[in-house]
This record gives sequence, structure tokens and C-alpha cells, in this order.
Amino acid sequence: MTKNELARELADDFELPRRQVTELVEAMLDRITQVLRSGDKVQLTPFGQFKIRDRAARIARNPQTGEPVNVPAKRVLKFIAGRSLKEAVGTAKRGAKKSVAKKSVAKKSVAKKSVAKKSVAKKTAAKKSPARKAAPARKVAAPAKKSAAPARKKAAAKKTRR
Repeated sequence: MTKNELARELADDFELPRRQVTELVEAMLDRITQVLRSGDKVQLTPFGQFKIRDRAARIARNPQTGEPVNVPAKRVLKFIAGRSLKEAVGTAKRGAKKSVAKKSVAKKSVAKKSVAKKSVAKKTAAKKSPARKAAPARKVAAPAKKSAAPARKKAAAKKTRR
């Protein structure tokens, strides 16, 4: 929806001249902009709130070259949707704070376990003789009979090449 469409629908709903409603919408947006420019927040209780956040200067990396890049400090706009807006759109979650904490802990523990498994696998691979290569990972689904026979022949040929 554009600003003009919003003004047209509000003019039809309240039976006011469209020019007058357009001026009201523009005045409201200008006032919100002025308040945010001054550094204050705008809170529209059922809808949400607009805030200005200051981001500190930092050093980032160029993903293509890996070269460090200076990112200057800046002010960014942040919108936090209100509960009624979230419920109307269908994105509201009940008890989200508790479940987010549990999920993050669970993800961390899973990540730690997978890292531990990988390091154990690397250690066991290092203990084996270096001349022997690891077998390629097999697919979960059973391959067709014709393709299974050549794979066995190749594996047998690799063993006899030593």
C-alpha cells in the first residue's frame, strides 16, 4: 500500500476530502521523522515503536579478498512490532523468551557434540597409516545392482594396487 492509497482509503472511510487526509498523513510522517531525527523514540502502542540505535565503528572483512575494512559509526532505525500487530499478522509467539533460551542452549550443546565427534574422527584417522586413503562416503539409499558391481571392482582394484 502506498501513501496515496492509504490517504484515499482513509478519506473514503471518514468521508473527508482526500487532499485534507493526504496533508494529515504527510504531517504525521514528517512529525515522526523529526522526533526520530532528534534521537527520541516514537511509540504507537498497539502498532509498535520506532527507535534510533547508535552503532559503534568496527573493523569488518571484505569477503572476496579477506582484507580488513573500516566501517564507520552510524545511526540506524529499528522498528519493534507491537503485540497486537504481531497477532494480526500471525507472527506472535507466546512465551518466546523461554523457548529461545532453551533452543540456544540446545543448539550450543549439539554444536559442541558435533565438534567433539569431528575431532575424535580426525584423531582416529591420524592414527591409521598415512598411505591408506579413506573410503568415500556411501549413499544411504541402495544403488541399482548394475552400479554396485563396478563400485566393488574399483574398491578391489584399489586394494590390490599397493
